[in-house]
Amino acid sequence: MRERTADADMGSNAVAFHGDTTADGRGLLLGNPHYPWHGGRRFWQAQQTIPGELNVAGASLLGSPTISIGYNARVAWSHTVSTGVPFSLHRLTLDPADPTVYVVDGERERMKKRTVTVAVKGGAPVTRTQWWTRYGPVVASTDGELPLPWTSTAAYALNDPNAANLRFADTSLGFSKARGTADVLGSLARYQGLPWVNTVAADSSGHSLYTQSQVLPRVTDDLAARCSTDLGKAVYPAAGLAVLDGSRGDCAFGRDADALQPGIFGPARMPTLRDAPYAENSNDSAWLANADRPLTGYERVFGTIGTQRSPRTRGAIEDVAAMARRGDLTVRDLERRQFTNRAPVADLAAADAAKACAALPGGTAKGSDGKAVDVAEACSVLAAWDRTMDTGSRGALLFDRTWRKLTAKVPAAQRWKVPFSASDPVRTPNTLDTDAPGFATALADAVAELRATGIALDSRLGEHQFVVRNGQRVPVPGGTEGLGVWNKIEPVWNTPQGGYTEVTTGSSHIQAVGWDDSRCPVARTLLTYSQSSNPNSPHFGDQTRLFSGEKWVTARFCEKDILASPVLKTVHIRER
Repeated sequence: MRERTADADMGSNAVAFHGDTTADGRGLLLGNPHYPWHGGRRFWQAQQTIPGELNVAGASLLGSPTISIGYNARVAWSHTVSTGVPFSLHRLTLDPADPTVYVVDGERERMKKRTVTVAVKGGAPVTRTQWWTRYGPVVASTDGELPLPWTSTAAYALNDPNAANLRFADTSLGFSKARGTADVLGSLARYQGLPWVNTVAADSSGHSLYTQSQVLPRVTDDLAARCSTDLGKAVYPAAGLAVLDGSRGDCAFGRDADALQPGIFGPARMPTLRDAPYAENSNDSAWLANADRPLTGYERVFGTIGTQRSPRTRGAIEDVAAMARRGDLTVRDLERRQFTNRAPVADLAAADAAKACAALPGGTAKGSDGKAVDVAEACSVLAAWDRTMDTGSRGALLFDRTWRKLTAKVPAAQRWKVPFSASDPVRTPNTLDTDAPGFATALADAVAELRATGIALDSRLGEHQFVVRNGQRVPVPGGTEGLGVWNKIEPVWNTPQGGYTEVTTGSSHIQAVGWDDSRCPVARTLLTYSQSSNPNSPHFGDQTRLFSGEKWVTARFCEKDILASPVLKTVHIRER
């Protein structure tokens, strides 16, 4: 179901630090959304100012009228893709004599037929027929991971409460005018407009916030227990997707008193963490937004509790918890955090991989094609690797290619000797099982692949992980989801061009924000793929080159900072 809720490669990191952890007692926020580098879902940077009414800076998706992720004189916020499942299904019991009639509590209800025509550029209009029920439109599919056939006796209706949700812009505008994290929560409660994201925020008074305040179908665990179909009993515990019995009126969602629309959860039910030393999310559930103050008690549709965390979450918690313990954080620490480029999986596995490699008889291993490959050089390269995904790191590419091949063939439960434990969720699982089938083969395949492509095993990552801008290669730092790198980059492997070329998704609009004595934001930003998609624009690759060099843009929010810019250009417009 993952591709039905959000793109598989989309995600994000964000962390807010409380004033108790910072050098000046004010809050700090680092936002690192992972979004497409191409197409209509690129971010666009802007500052919106209406004197006396609005002053906010940040970024929004192309075409959006409000700042989606940003900061103002008092508060900064970012979003991460949540684990909440924003829709549900109802299994309809049909009248065998008419597949467009369904039965609820013994009463027949006729589906409503809707015909939709869509204009097509350069072609004939396309017309489709939809059939609607009290739960939503009928959906039919016979393939994919969740077949939903429409037969003579049963069909499935999709309940998507966000189909009628036009409140996102109001919610974002509320953030833009907020004077602190309390106002952020107030906007979420007032408008209830976020469809599928968490919110992480910090303010100039030192408050921190994490909340999974999103529009979700009001599926309680009790409702799922009473009303799940056989399919629902399988998928709800595993994936949070409810499949309910649509023939029973007592299986309706009901309504929370504080919810703006029927059938969704109200603000009081949202997992929320206020004023923790740090509040962090890397696309896992709300459970470990702070490992010392775990969130529990929420319904399964929001996400899991007590389950294995991703490598990116585990690495993030280790790093930000250590930062919070210092107690003297500044924006500069956020800048360094973004470009640490540590690969948490490498810290768990690289040393064992190097030892296992060195122990291979004759320094050879068989690839998946059965041919022996000399891997002796790879052993020393892995042992010497600094375990980061910096552009200058030697051995990063070799480990990356090996790990991708290993994870493609070996299930997660078989990779580690020490399994996951809910009592130690940040440090488990661990200890790579190099004796299990697959490791030596993956290493041999990676070595053979790199040599066939003409890539030295100890080459620098940036020589073979790059994008091309105006005919020039621009090295790209960062690493893939599977390695757990905060600075997530998902590039395309292109053998003819010698490595990873264009980036599809990853770090996009990055912001590191604090405040100074005059309540002006101290902000550093980066739009990794640059503001313009026009190759003839001077802003087609300028920030991409900064990203490559791990450098930041000094944001100038207050008038004094704008006037102090060394490249300030003032244009006076007069009406004649």
